[in-house]
Amino acid sequence: MAFTVSSTTVAGGNVFPSIWTDSDDSGRNIISRNGFSLMNKGSLLHLSTKGRNRRALSVTCSVATRPLFSVPSSPPPRESSHERKLSAWTSIRQERWEGELLVEGEIPLWLRGTYLRNGPGLWNIGDYSFRHLFDGYATLVGLHFNNGRLTAGHRQIESEAYKAAMKNKRLCYREFSEVPKPANFFSYVGELVNLFSGVSLTDNANTGVVMLGDGRVVCLTETVKGSIQINPDTLETIGKFEYSDKLGGLIHSAHPVVTESEFLTLLPDLVNPGYVVVRMEAGTNERKVLGRVNCRGGPSPGWVHSFPVTENYIIVPEMPLRYCVQNLLRAEPTPLYKFEWHPESKAFIHVMCRATGKIVTTVEVPLYVTFHFINAYEEKDEDGRATAIIADCCEHNADTTILEKLKLQNLRSLSGEDVLPDARVGRFTIPLDGSATGKLEAALDPDHHGRGLDMCSINPAFLGKKYRYAYACGARRPCNFPNTITKIDLLKKTAKNWHEEGAVPSEPFFVARPGATEEDDGVVISMVSAKNGEGYALLLDGSTFEEIARAKFPYGLPYGLHGCWVPKNAENPLLGK
Repeated sequence: MAFTVSSTTVAGGNVFPSIWTDSDDSGRNIISRNGFSLMNKGSLLHLSTKGRNRRALSVTCSVATRPLFSVPSSPPPRESSHERKLSAWTSIRQERWEGELLVEGEIPLWLRGTYLRNGPGLWNIGDYSFRHLFDGYATLVGLHFNNGRLTAGHRQIESEAYKAAMKNKRLCYREFSEVPKPANFFSYVGELVNLFSGVSLTDNANTGVVMLGDGRVVCLTETVKGSIQINPDTLETIGKFEYSDKLGGLIHSAHPVVTESEFLTLLPDLVNPGYVVVRMEAGTNERKVLGRVNCRGGPSPGWVHSFPVTENYIIVPEMPLRYCVQNLLRAEPTPLYKFEWHPESKAFIHVMCRATGKIVTTVEVPLYVTFHFINAYEEKDEDGRATAIIADCCEHNADTTILEKLKLQNLRSLSGEDVLPDARVGRFTIPLDGSATGKLEAALDPDHHGRGLDMCSINPAFLGKKYRYAYACGARRPCNFPNTITKIDLLKKTAKNWHEEGAVPSEPFFVARPGATEEDDGVVISMVSAKNGEGYALLLDGSTFEEIARAKFPYGLPYGLHGCWVPKNAENPLLGK
């Protein structure tokens, strides 16, 4: 059997094959697919080839089995040893790729479906480099599991922000810390008008990806306009996910709560400080207001990146890290970017009934900083009545410096110093007896996971229910970023940790084995940006936490944020509509 790679050499000697053909020994074509495709006019590759010579290259290799990935026969340009160690924070080098990966170990045959991971993967426009991890243009990576085999690929999400940047060779929309540079005072005034109307806000959906109850798959960020539907099989951008209601809103929680029947999210209200809780039924695009929470303190609502639910309640967090309109207007970012820290405004947790939208209780809690809630559940008495709510999160000890530590210049530093701020499993206890205060304590000794914690997942069957296990990224110190995968046992208050020197794993995502009766019966999937410019997909046994398989990518993967699982038998009746 043989395969042929057709390619084009571009600036720097890099080779990007455009068609990969697998054929049998008689020369009959079996498969033809896109590999490293050259981008359209206005894209990064088009710009990099300007004024350069190009030459066609055709290579035929004989192999005993079908090729493992569609890769060039010539290696990419060499990087310095310093750059190769930083693949997690280096921009993706091509707009799209796909191929089959060689698996070391054994993938369970029951694992059939697609793991999608979203995140910022392109942190520059030409020679201009972005400041912050959260600024990068979204790169969607897919792992397709079928009968023990693994194919993979990535594509840039074609948001308006991304397409405009590629076409105009400059930043055109407001990202997390980046603001388009106005040409003059009048254009600055126009930019302010566009900010308040939402026109200049980015739709760069680089944060999360969810499968709705009807099978549609949507990538999300904190701007409402940054909701983009994608095809989970091809990773292609289908188009903007349009909400059919008239609720409007500029921002929402980057992480909604999604079940088979509904989509729940929070819309922060910056004018009348509070949060509007909305619900969208599966199969529709219409959000309906479930209820509203007014802020107890501060000049504006606290940042709400995520929130938890129980079987009967929606938990609305009110952090003292609050949105700041003045910081939104600044051309240059402050250390807290679009937020301000207001400890004097205190911190609260609100509890809303899922059935009626009424506020059940509001309690003051110790100051906290969290991006990601893990889960929540109701504590009940002998008669089955809820007496308290337990809500767990990745809590940063009320230390706001975590935002500044996520600047790319800090992440790319290999000083060897221990600069990652401490974090823990912060456990809120919210009484339902009318008490005015709640508790916030560590659910286990943070030293068990290296006093680092973020990017968490659980068995989805336990959403809103009492649970035992959580999977997250922890730390082996000294470090400047979470560098382990940890399985946390909230019953025994212990943790198991996976670590590989020089590796930066992304969010560990738990997929339960069909028919499983034990909470941790399944696999944990993570994509790892390894040292020396390498990258691979990793599978751990959810129970033993031992490695069962890994599959190496032909290139280094940038770090990614959040993912979702699309089962092989999932129906997509509305896909593409």
